[in-house]
Amino acid sequence: MLKQPYRTVLKPYGRALVDLARDRAEIICLTADLTRQTEIDLFQEQFPERFIHAGMAEANMVSMAGALARRGFLPFVHTFGVFATRRPLDQIVNSVAYPNLPVRIVGFMPGVSSPGGPSHQAIEDVALMRAIPNMTVIDVADATQVRAALPSIADVPGPVYLRLKRGEVPVIFDEGHEFSLTTAQTLIEGDELAVIASGMMLASAISAAAALAAAGVSVRVVNVPVIKPLDAETIRRTVSRVSAVITAENHSVIGGLGSAVAETIAEAGLGRPLRRIGLRDTFAEGARTAPPLFRKYRLGTQDIVDCAWELLGRPGPPPPAPATVAAEGEYSPV
Repeated sequence: MLKQPYRTVLKPYGRALVDLARDRAEIICLTADLTRQTEIDLFQEQFPERFIHAGMAEANMVSMAGALARRGFLPFVHTFGVFATRRPLDQIVNSVAYPNLPVRIVGFMPGVSSPGGPSHQAIEDVALMRAIPNMTVIDVADATQVRAALPSIADVPGPVYLRLKRGEVPVIFDEGHEFSLTTAQTLIEGDELAVIASGMMLASAISAAAALAAAGVSVRVVNVPVIKPLDAETIRRTVSRVSAVITAENHSVIGGLGSAVAETIAEAGLGRPLRRIGLRDTFAEGARTAPPLFRKYRLGTQDIVDCAWELLGRPGPPPPAPATVAAEGEYSPV
């Protein structure tokens, strides 16, 4: 892992898709009137003959993708996460998932990272996609994982939902980082508390672990980019080695990573206290930038630290989270 503050890059997904499409002539790119906003203007420039503008008609776009997949193509459909999942849900189920077709559904602006308020905030997208049979659900944490994930998902036989941060994307992992569809990654070893995180919450989990370690708490940090199928073996092994568990996700605590981990723990009969960091069964409000929302809805680094301190029953006030100031072109967790 690299050090905070992390440098950022623009359009890592768009560049990775172009690179993949050079080797995979069957890839077709579809947009729902959000071409530049989902980084696929780069694809349109390189492969205009393989680019389909479906307009503001997500349900129709998904049905088109299903038909293309039946003809041997590998369709990638793009829009914001809330419009990629909630609006065309019936078409995803019947035109894509039920026939188990290789359609890649790419949703940007997860959780409260969107400035558009409740109508644009994908706070239940993981829960929706996770509940659909045959669906693979991925929530990557940084630009390195974005580039590594695309070749990995190309040959998944069924549908995939890929959840991505929009805009300046941090680089948390170096180029040697390996992405796996089957194995979660233990990034920091510890034997007292486990913090299991996905997507945009991984940077905060790493930062919180550092603050807790400085206060004498041994923290194990596990990155779970693939929420379904969940690497249950790593979760069971992790939980069995610690006294308490925290999950962290930029999503509702209902139906997402926290629910998946809770189900795994319960089915394994592992008696460990669990706390879930995420939206507490509420719609968020709008804001021009994400950090105020992360703080208001207790999705920040300090919130993980506070939760851990209380969960472990440590005396006194919790340690302060490190305040890392990010300059232009850099990213620090909230």
